[in-house]
Amino acid sequence: MELGRCPARLPNVLGVHSATSQAVRVAVLADSDTRWKWGALTARRVVPEGRAVELSGFLLRGRATPTARQLAEVDAAADAVREVTGAEFLRALATGPAGVEPGDVEQAGYEGGYDLVVLALVGGGVQAMLHGIAALGLGRRPVVVTGYVGVVYEKLADGLLLRHGADVVLANSRHDAQRFRAVYEGVGADAAGVTRAALPFLGGARYEREEGRDTVVFAAQPSVPATRADRAYLLGRLVDHARLHPRREVLLKLRSRVGEHTTHVEEFPYQRLAERTAGGLPPNFRLVYGNMGEVLDRTDLLVTVSSTAALEALHRRIPTAVLTDLGIREPLGNHHFVGSGCLASWDQLDAGLRPKADPVWADRSGVAAVGAGDAVDAVDAVDATTGAGSYAAAFDEARARVAALLDGPALAPPAPYYTRTTAPGYLPQLLARYHLDPDGRPLAAAASRDDASGLRRAVRQAVRDAARGAYRHGVQRVAPVIRRMGEL
Repeated sequence: MELGRCPARLPNVLGVHSATSQAVRVAVLADSDTRWKWGALTARRVVPEGRAVELSGFLLRGRATPTARQLAEVDAAADAVREVTGAEFLRALATGPAGVEPGDVEQAGYEGGYDLVVLALVGGGVQAMLHGIAALGLGRRPVVVTGYVGVVYEKLADGLLLRHGADVVLANSRHDAQRFRAVYEGVGADAAGVTRAALPFLGGARYEREEGRDTVVFAAQPSVPATRADRAYLLGRLVDHARLHPRREVLLKLRSRVGEHTTHVEEFPYQRLAERTAGGLPPNFRLVYGNMGEVLDRTDLLVTVSSTAALEALHRRIPTAVLTDLGIREPLGNHHFVGSGCLASWDQLDAGLRPKADPVWADRSGVAAVGAGDAVDAVDAVDATTGAGSYAAAFDEARARVAALLDGPALAPPAPYYTRTTAPGYLPQLLARYHLDPDGRPLAAAASRDDASGLRRAVRQAVRDAARGAYRHGVQRVAPVIRRMGEL
């Protein structure tokens, strides 16, 4: 078992299960720190009320596998967490939390494997696991839930069709649910799985201005904007803002430390750029890490290009600015906020602007989310005086659907839209990237690697760690140099 480089901090207790409990046994498979946070929190949100949760975490081995520090920072706990390949995860589903082989179920008195699986992966990973689960041929398979970790502003059809086949495809807003159903119905696919919910990590106390505190937080993103020049420009404007307002605390909230990877590749870390700031950083400027919710507890203005942190801040009624300095463009993702009332430039913020969000846009976008039974135009879903809203009710539809599936008859194997008939030139190659054959079964090479001896596994792990380090060095050090040389 291995988690980044600190395996001892998260022991494997997958075999521990109370035979007398009525807990829902959940497996969450994630491929990055942010998706782990989404998956673990979503699992607890969608389990029917009144039922305990036994949550086993699996981290899909790859480029962005999070370290133990990153997992601790996102503050999404599990009863156990371990790193696996896709084939190892499928084997875990077949044997269940207690590691009981399907043929030994009756003798062991074990009533089945996992009840619920949350696939917190990129679209290709979700599609591969859906075909893998179908190939297992389980007599009673788990309910499969998937969705998106944030704003869906690009590759809508691509990502949705790769997620089709899950029993529940969560939409983070009413607007997303409408778009998702339209895509599925437009290709003749079943849209019954689309289920309205919300981002699972919204919450926290409603914003109240605190006497004597004036804190501006810039929520950085690993790959937005992508170029060194654009990132240096944003950092420079943030530093200039701190110098212009010396009594204001200005924080640069970073997703990861240099050398760590997240969902997206970060070629130009702000930490490196900050080291080269002319004249040094002003005393009221700091780089900070940690849980975003805790940072927002002391934020008076949240500034970003298009980070999901904007939705977290808006949900708490924190003044939020989505920058227009680099244009309002699809590659930046800030076009999603057209109509929000939050678009602003650094010049406007320097002059004292505090944007106010449009309540209709906020409700439509899943901020201060309303319950499934509320009126479509329920702008007042959150009380303007108390801030008390119906965010908890935003998951009612998902909980009801999951409960019906858990308590209903055995489910048929997942039936994704992509098959060897509908996508014969695409699906086999996609499955092969996850070491599955065209029918969703683990390739022989992947199975033999998983069955290797302890020494061979240790050697392979050491090689993987070295390869990850080399990859990160190449992305953050070598690639920028080569790119600059090519521009000469």
